[in-house]
Amino acid sequence: MKLLVYGAGILGSLFAARLYEAGHDVALLARGERLAALRRHGVQLAEGDSPAVRRVPVPVVDRPVGGYDLIAVFVRTHQVDAVLESLAGLEGDVLFLHNWAAGPEPLGAVIGHERVLLGFGMAGGTMDGHVVRYRATNFMTRRLAMPIGEPNGRTTPRLERIVRTFRTTGINAKPEPKMDAWLKTHAAFEVPLGQAVHTAGGPVALANDPDAVRNMLRLMRQNLAAMPTPPTPRGFAALRTLPEGLLVATLRRFLRSPTAVHSGLSDASPATAAELARLAEQIRAYTKVR
Repeated sequence: MKLLVYGAGILGSLFAARLYEAGHDVALLARGERLAALRRHGVQLAEGDSPAVRRVPVPVVDRPVGGYDLIAVFVRTHQVDAVLESLAGLEGDVLFLHNWAAGPEPLGAVIGHERVLLGFGMAGGTMDGHVVRYRATNFMTRRLAMPIGEPNGRTTPRLERIVRTFRTTGINAKPEPKMDAWLKTHAAFEVPLGQAVHTAGGPVALANDPDAVRNMLRLMRQNLAAMPTPPTPRGFAALRTLPEGLLVATLRRFLRSPTAVHSGLSDASPATAAELARLAEQIRAYTKVR
């Protein structure tokens, strides 16, 4: 299988490196300074705060040239429109692995509905210059499988092939029959979380403000209650049913954890704010929350 990883941020770089090291025919698409750094040094990886940096010589390109069996897209929500335009004239399946609550229809309308698959990358980390400092695995993160699904919920041969490909790299991928609902549920949770962290100045700062955490939880509950479909996975229903005090304490503990600190939650860039704004528009359109 010939693969293109579209987007050389944290997740794209990490996934491309793992695919390359597993022996797959993969290229990583990047632009600007990131492209120049990758051509000079390859993908640079470090676990957490470790001073040890590993370099992986993943081939890089500055545009999709075609001939790919699968294109895995790792970009921010507000960047998807530009990506779609560049993929419209190509062939091959396209797996969108990012925050997205607008459903598969606007994606398929541009590139062809038969090409679209949905998913979500479960790894995390931060960028230190051009070094990807990825989150160390622990008991909790090892149990979190990366969901991938067909828009119609079926388990198809191509879905099984893609899941097997990711598993050869050590990525714990799994088929998800309700992938669109999964992404919308995640957005209902992610938008209040991301915006609260962004306003507070980081996950630890938010954890130190119990009133802000409580308001964030209430927005999550409002979103989930307004969804016309049940939460997916079903565990998210606990945000609506468990006592508020217990949930506030649990969320504050999570926000102080290494899992939260060494994740994209710590990214206070304008791009993060733009992504959250676009994702908020999508979830409002779905839930009709005003």
